[in-house]
Amino acid sequence: MADGSSSVIVGIGQTEFSKNSGRSELQLACEAIRAALDDCGLAPADVDGMTTFTLDSSDDVDIVRSLGIENLRFSSRVPHGGGGSTGTLAHAMAAVDSGLAEVVVCWRAMNERSEARFGTAQLSDAGHARGSGTGFIEWSVPFGAVTPAAWTAIGAQRYMHVYGATNEDFGRVAVTLRKAAATNPAAFFYQRPLSLEEHQASRWIAEPVFRLFDCCQESDGGVAFVVTSRERARDCRMPGARILHATQAVPFDTEVVTNFYHADLTRFDSGIACAAELYGRTGLGPEDIQVAMLYDHFSMAVFWHLEAFGFCGPGEAPDFIREGHCELDGRLPLSPNGGLIGEAYIHGMNNITEAVRQIRGTAANPIDSVDHVLVSSGMSGAILGRL
Repeated sequence: MADGSSSVIVGIGQTEFSKNSGRSELQLACEAIRAALDDCGLAPADVDGMTTFTLDSSDDVDIVRSLGIENLRFSSRVPHGGGGSTGTLAHAMAAVDSGLAEVVVCWRAMNERSEARFGTAQLSDAGHARGSGTGFIEWSVPFGAVTPAAWTAIGAQRYMHVYGATNEDFGRVAVTLRKAAATNPAAFFYQRPLSLEEHQASRWIAEPVFRLFDCCQESDGGVAFVVTSRERARDCRMPGARILHATQAVPFDTEVVTNFYHADLTRFDSGIACAAELYGRTGLGPEDIQVAMLYDHFSMAVFWHLEAFGFCGPGEAPDFIREGHCELDGRLPLSPNGGLIGEAYIHGMNNITEAVRQIRGTAANPIDSVDHVLVSSGMSGAILGRL
């Protein structure tokens, strides 16, 4: 294995996950950051770096004033929506490894259920559907396909056509994640597993591709984690998770969410690029990963990730899931926290905190003998390991 980065995640924190937080996104951010600092025994005065999403509504200066951070030397924001969530980790790693900052906080806080919902079409003042995000969407969705479910369904339906996959195959992903969430007290769907029959009886969101339970949650909550150097990590309160490498990928013809112009809609080009970078820089391969935290904004996304990272071949993901390989006792447990479908949707950041818990052995559903965890968010990814 290559020596890799010297950066370590030393603290993790999150609020409760709900459908109505009852407080501002700034307060959620501060609560999650304070919890992450308390987790590792550091204080706001130790923080000199921050990174979050371009979409996050809380300004750095507000966080600095609210928490009492004394001197912020590094600040950055990552685009691409949830696809860039692990990009926050890459930015923090780069800042610490280069000496631009010594203690970097990564956060995301959102009232995505009680305030602004991603799953609904946005209308202009004139009442016409409009896009949100990068400019191409304004040209792509004058009518009809105006939600992430509709956009993702286009690529998913191509996959179904080419490989013969069915919505029932997607349903097995949702059932697997909800089963894990049912034994995770922090999950919104704690003690509420899902049967395949219940999945198949749920209403269509984008027929004939996605049903209700193929879609991730719309959640309120905040998540944060603290990154510092391996040397400083030795003095922190909790065991750290080493960032073996973290990366981002924006291949040619890539778009946020849609990717309509890829040559092959059954391939996950960003994931393939991330896999090549992560495996190439660490010397690891699919056989070295014990837990996979795969971005599941829709159930189909798990298939794309499994194939992009070489856990199975093209078109083989439905059988890989059907054969139980992603169960908690399988050879590649999938998101033991329940993922975005089962635990919460904080734009993928809660999958990173779960990866740290798996490395520490403190997760609600701990997997035995975890040395390496893959976290993939689509347009960014990382491999975490033991110190």
